[in-house]
Amino acid sequence: MKNPVLIITYYWPPAGGPGVQRWLKFATYLDQYNFEVTVVIPDHPDYPIVDASLIEEVPKGIQFIKVPINEPSRWASSLSRKRTKNLQKGIIPKNAGPLQRAMIWMRGNLFVPDARVGWKSRVIKAIHPYLLEHKNPTIITTGPPHSIHLIGLELKNKYTGFKWLADFRDPWTTIGYHKHLKIGARAQKKHEQLEQDVLNNADLLIVTSPHTGKEFASKSNTPIQVITNGFDINVNTTTRQPVGAFTMSHVGTLLSDRNPQVLWEVLAELCSESTDFKAAFKLQLAGNVSSEILDSIHRYDLDSNLNLLGYLSHKDAVDLMFHSQCLLLIEIDSIDTKAIIPGKLFEYFASARPIIAIGPKDADIENLIKHTHSGQYFNYLEKQKLKEHVLEKYALFKNGNNEGQLNDHINSYKRENLTKTLAKTIAYTWE
Repeated sequence: MKNPVLIITYYWPPAGGPGVQRWLKFATYLDQYNFEVTVVIPDHPDYPIVDASLIEEVPKGIQFIKVPINEPSRWASSLSRKRTKNLQKGIIPKNAGPLQRAMIWMRGNLFVPDARVGWKSRVIKAIHPYLLEHKNPTIITTGPPHSIHLIGLELKNKYTGFKWLADFRDPWTTIGYHKHLKIGARAQKKHEQLEQDVLNNADLLIVTSPHTGKEFASKSNTPIQVITNGFDINVNTTTRQPVGAFTMSHVGTLLSDRNPQVLWEVLAELCSESTDFKAAFKLQLAGNVSSEILDSIHRYDLDSNLNLLGYLSHKDAVDLMFHSQCLLLIEIDSIDTKAIIPGKLFEYFASARPIIAIGPKDADIENLIKHTHSGQYFNYLEKQKLKEHVLEKYALFKNGNNEGQLNDHINSYKRENLTKTLAKTIAYTWE
């Protein structure tokens, strides 16, 4: 008889972006470890990003409990759909207008911890029959949105005979955008109390980075397991240089605070110093890009080198990675982002293309890149080193030798191998 696992998540296909793939793939591979998986998802949600191609990756055999949800974003969209979608995507403009400022304040102070908090009571009611039918299930909540963890918290107060694992894909009160939501003292205190209640009452905490693990260990005695994100694509076995221009590609959202001025300076100087470089260089941005990023690119006179691709399906994004000369990974220069490991990093590994990463000093992503020998990491003060490295890559490109590198270090980040760790973690909570 298979062991029941109930996964409660807001993001599920056709939601797009790397966050949805974590539990889509865990749910896929848990079947190999004698688990019967049921997934609780919203019925007709208002996702900020949609990628219908991911529906094809949902495995047969998974059971679903679809729960209706009221999305405040639909109401807000009647005032301004574009501004609402940008806020949902995490794009918070520095020069927000009155309407945007009001929406940001409401998001930070009226919806604690987030705008999906109203879904909780409906989920509790909808899964009651499941809890009566299944003996000793493992319940997994995953956030953000961190209101999903409040479902686990309330279940702990109402039921017995199950184990609750709270999966944090990102931190809670220390996540980068938290400080930009204009949160008042009362709302902040509530955030901190809810976070503490979740950390203390879960049977086990799962985090995606060592830094987040250390943060939560300082706040709670609950056991913690680090399980990073990973990849489930076929590894690019062609390490030779792709054909075409000297392309540097970034896949994913570029927020206002994730604006690498040092990179634009380096690229502008190289274009100014070498007409050959300027003619060969292409900057490819795939995903949602803030107006502040585009303004910076314009100020550095890089418009003619820019290829703005918009949001790509997962398949097209992987194809872009495989055929780029270098892959860009940009993280905000802040102590709060040392714990952030973007999900795309692991597909960057599998693409076997050289990574150029920029972020805060001593970040977790720096250690991962070094461990996998997949590229070079620079902090925001290392402009000259960054410039020399780009020149080195360009010289290799000119000679046809800008090759990628494959090694066995990336195998541990395959989703199937990570699910093995998850299966052991679930078993541990029942010991």
